[in-house]
Amino acid sequence: MSTIEKNKETVRSLYDEILNKRKMELLPGIISNGYTGIRGQKGATAFAEPVTALIAAFPDIEWKIEELIGDGDKIVVKWKWVGTHTGQFQQFIPTGNPVSNDGMGIYELKDGIITNVHVQTDRLGFLQQVGAVASDPSLLSNKRNGKNNVRFIDKFLVPAHAKEEFMQRVNSNRNFIKSLPGFIEDAAYEQTDGEGNLVFITIATWESEAAVKKAKETVQAEYKKQGFDLAAMLTRLNITIDRGEYKQVPLP
Repeated sequence: MSTIEKNKETVRSLYDEILNKRKMELLPGIISNGYTGIRGQKGATAFAEPVTALIAAFPDIEWKIEELIGDGDKIVVKWKWVGTHTGQFQQFIPTGNPVSNDGMGIYELKDGIITNVHVQTDRLGFLQQVGAVASDPSLLSNKRNGKNNVRFIDKFLVPAHAKEEFMQRVNSNRNFIKSLPGFIEDAAYEQTDGEGNLVFITIATWESEAAVKKAKETVQAEYKKQGFDLAAMLTRLNITIDRGEYKQVPLP
């Protein structure tokens, strides 16, 4: 068997034997100790981390190899996976939706061991299927102009020293609310005053007051799960906030 064919078999076994059969204990046999993961970790543990999170969110997930091509020490694999979204994945709460996703990976191997991987997936299709992005832009447009829409507006005054921690929390929150029922869209605006403080405004548009109420309850439950206290953070960082719910008024 040629080196290319052996490398193909290694990659094929990764999907068919290890991922689909959940035999993660076999990863050290095909993943190099020098392999670097998305967060800088090394070895088989680094490879397993994102896969394990995906399996936890989609317990019945199964990968199917659609094409396998070899060239030198590289193997290109095209796959499709299917699964049911029954667990939390990153900021996306479970929807119960069946999800399918296409992807492609370029594997680099040395002596039959995987040393590096470059992966591309259909991110937009994934977001649409878990309800984070509208599958039909015209539907989003119709929702955006609904007469019962509510805009939840927050205005923050953030001291210069607190910008980094504040923005990390803002980005986390914005990503989380996009997965909630009734969310339509959001926008953010910023300026820096003469003293270097950040003036930051977020506007989240929701289908209705009921959607806003439910979203608040869900966000508070998530804060409790994380052990996060928003009021305490604002006080500690000396951040002031002005917030409220607004309905759009048609102009004459």
